[in-house]
Amino acid sequence: MNDVADRELTCKELVELVTEYFEGALSDQARRRFDDHLAGCPFCQIYLDQMRETIRATGHLSDEALSGEALDALLAHFRRWR
Repeated sequence: MNDVADRELTCKELVELVTEYFEGALSDQARRRFDDHLAGCPFCQIYLDQMRETIRATGHLSDEALSGEALDALLAHFRRWR
């Protein structure tokens, strides 16, 4: 194994892997590191719960539920985000 695979996942790395985690796209090794970090980090547990709730809440929005103005503002925000 290489050094990266042997070390613990950081909180930042976990955040970067959340989408892949929810999509079931993590490798077995990455999933183990993700789960190991999550088991010992209450902050990441809270973050993951917040993401689950966001997905649950927004999963029920229809295209019509978002005004054109709100969509434009949201897209503008994401374009400026770095």
